[in-house]
Amino acid sequence: MIRRVALSALLCLCLAARPALAQSAAAWIPGRTAELQALDKVTARIVVLEVPLDQPVRFGTLLIRVGACHRRPPDDPPDAAAWLEVRDTRPGAPEVPFRGWMFAASPGLNMLEHPVYDLRVLACR
Repeated sequence: MIRRVALSALLCLCLAARPALAQSAAAWIPGRTAELQALDKVTARIVVLEVPLDQPVRFGTLLIRVGACHRRPPDDPPDAAAWLEVRDTRPGAPEVPFRGWMFAASPGLNMLEHPVYDLRVLACR
């Protein structure tokens, strides 16, 4: 738990605002669509979602919105980062279980903690 709080604090300092990623690192290329891998832990169903910027997509009870998506140029080590806001529409569930940056190369750095679903960023296009 302490490690997660420390990592969250570090991410907040580095990525306080969504546009900060593009401005602070000129090597990141903005994209229009995030490719996400969604897992339903109950049924073991894995789906690859193409989520355009600011257009919510539903997966099970989750409503996923991508606010920003960036990728590294081809000559750099591969990575993608997406600003996600995930809402859970189940009655009694926390309304926004995740809001923040997810990184393709480091999926465990900042992840959705949900009892039924997992999300992972695969790429930005």
